[in-house]
Formats: sequence, structure tokens, C-alpha cells
Amino acid sequence: MRRVLFAAVILIVVAGMATARDAAVAPLSAADVATFMKPLAQGERIIMLWSLDCVYCEPNMQALAKLQRAHPRQVELVTVATDSVASSDKITARLRAAGMQGFQARAYAEPTPTRINYLIDPNWGGETPRTIVIHTDGSRIAISGELTPVQLRRILPPQLPETATRARQRGNVVKMRAIVYPVRFFASSRATR
Repeated sequence: MRRVLFAAVILIVVAGMATARDAAVAPLSAADVATFMKPLAQGERIIMLWSLDCVYCEPNMQALAKLQRAHPRQVELVTVATDSVASSDKITARLRAAGMQGFQARAYAEPTPTRINYLIDPNWGGETPRTIVIHTDGSRIAISGELTPVQLRRILPPQLPETATRARQRGNVVKMRAIVYPVRFFASSRATR
């Protein structure tokens, strides 16, 4: 009986932690944007801008999540809903349905979303989905619309070469040859006097 009770308590605690993690949609205000858009000291930050009425957003989020899981130390993924933080219940439900629990989630905290849009990317017209990659050197890649496999490869950090295993999985054959050169040590031919 104690084991059943203990298991029930553990299950309730774990479920509560998962709910708390899902509910953590942090507000993004205009004052936060400059700090938010700074490059990381190591790795890349990928910002996935989306909205509740976006059709292509979930496939993009899932593709970026897969990319981040393949490179957890080099890629930080943050989702930013362009909807008001007041809709955090709907945002959380949509993120959960897309399998995006555990990733940082933000939502606009300003009544005028166009101001935050401009602060994030002056060249952006507000269309979603929008993916922004911030490299450690401060350079950026911005892509609007549904992500293609070519664009996803372009997003990969430049210091992350494709491994031979992944290349084989994709159908690319990687052949490696080891060339061994014999090393000979010769004694000096000069006579010591």
C-alpha cells in the first residue's frame, strides 16, 4: 500500500512539474529585445517567431526542435509567439501539441506588435513563420516561411560538420582512406670525435 501511495505522490509531482514547465511563457517587451537578440558566447540562438493562426509554424518548430536535439550544446532554440502574452494558455496548448515542451517560450508583452517586430528585425514585415539564427560572431540569418531541407542545412552551425554516420543515413557515401607512411629513425652518419 505504501508503494502505491508513494508512486501516486511521485506521479502527481512529476505531472505538476510538467504543467509548470509548459506554463512558462515569458513576456517579451520592447525593453527586452536588445538583450534577447545578443549573440551567445558559445553556440547559436535560433529564434522561431510564430503566431496562433500560422499554418506552417508547427512543422517549422518541429524541424528546429529536431535540429536542436541533434546539437544540444551548440544550438539554443527559443519560440516567440507574436500573439499577446495574455493568450499564454492558448500558446502553451499549441506548443504542447507541437511537442515543444522544454524549450524557452516567449510571447509579446506590448500592445503594438509591429514595434517589437521592428526591434527584432527591421527588415521583417511581420509574416510568420520567421526563423532568425544568431551566430556567436553576431551575424544573422533570417528566413520567412516554411523551412526547406536546404534552409535547415544552412542553419546548421558552420563548425558542425556532418558526421559520416549521418551522411550514410542520408544516402551520401563517405569513404575514408588511411594512408600510413612508415617512419624510420636513422642514426647519425657523422662519427663522433
